Amino acid sequence: MRDDELIAEVAAGDSSALRALFDRHSPWVAGRLRRAMPAEGVEDVLQETFIAVWRGARGHRGEGEVGAWIWGIARRQAALWARKAGRVDLTLGPVSEQSSEDIAPGAVRRADLHKAFASLGPDGHEQRELARLVFEEDRTVAEVAQRLGIPEGTVKSRVFKVRQRLQAVLRQGGY
Repeated sequence: MRDDELIAEVAAGDSSALRALFDRHSPWVAGRLRRAMPAEGVEDVLQETFIAVWRGARGHRGEGEVGAWIWGIARRQAALWARKAGRVDLTLGPVSEQSSEDIAPGAVRRADLHKAFASLGPDGHEQRELARLVFEEDRTVAEVAQRLGIPEGTVKSRVFKVRQRLQAVLRQGGY
């Protein structure tokens, strides 16, 4: 069953659909949370995330990927946890099933990444769009390929080149 169908079932009160979403999405959400926050909060945030999915399924508009919606909830839950715990050192960016952790340094703040995007120059519109989709929206290679209308192999090679340029710029900036 597709994610959007599962969300509709959750909205109708089907707990087995919530279990299916949990089984599908909790591994990568938990993994991403583990890289972004102290271990003692991960399970609590994960539970609160899926409680919020249960409660919010009726309000899901069906726009975008369900995984991105769930990650948005997880980010908000992690921020709430951090506030309650008095923490401010979380690094929670967008993510999808293929994490950009393999592509971009995880500790880079969003503002610094925007500066690095700007360094691609005025002729780098396609590179900036690719970088935005991969690093900000954390789209998978398949999603980027579909969105840009290019083969997946082309996306991979362009991401590699953009990553090298961004890393060089970020290193120059002391990252």
